[in-house]
Amino acid sequence: MSISASDITAVILAGGRGRRMGGQDKGLIEINGRALVGILIDRLSEQVSTILINANRNRKLYQAFGYPVVSDQLDDYQGPLAGFACAMDTVDTDFILTLPCDGPSLASDYVARFITSQQRSGAAICVADDGERLQPVHALIKVDLLTSLNAFLDSGDRKIDRWYAMHDFVKTDFSDCADMFRNINTPSDQQSMQVQP
Repeated sequence: MSISASDITAVILAGGRGRRMGGQDKGLIEINGRALVGILIDRLSEQVSTILINANRNRKLYQAFGYPVVSDQLDDYQGPLAGFACAMDTVDTDFILTLPCDGPSLASDYVARFITSQQRSGAAICVADDGERLQPVHALIKVDLLTSLNAFLDSGDRKIDRWYAMHDFVKTDFSDCADMFRNINTPSDQQSMQVQP
């Protein structure tokens, strides 16, 4: 199956508690005066036409960025897989491409790398690899896996790697730009990124 950017909805995952940031909603944290979610939207909009925001708080603030906002169907912050599931249940595209809201750097060919990886392999799931380990929240996932994901969540499991292991997944190489996976987990992380362009 040949896919293109028009077959993909990029999903910015902003549904967490932000515990290590004192409970702040991380997608709305500002770097150099701009909210992280806005920075990511700018970078994604050059690469893909359909963007969705997964947020469990501050829906109106997220809606102000001009893109649809969906919330987890599971209560009490059940982790990234819950965000995957609500996105997969919402979109009209064949694939979702997930990424966390707290990593403001994206390669200019971020989407293209996943497309190439999927076209070469035919895999239902393509997961970013930074050269040392998988970055599991950065993934291209076929939407028709929703039934499997819902069953996995209904079983009580929340581990991304366990769900991936149930399917054919391949690594997508980002080893030449591993810095892209730096994210903001603490106030000091936020401060250190203020000087980044």
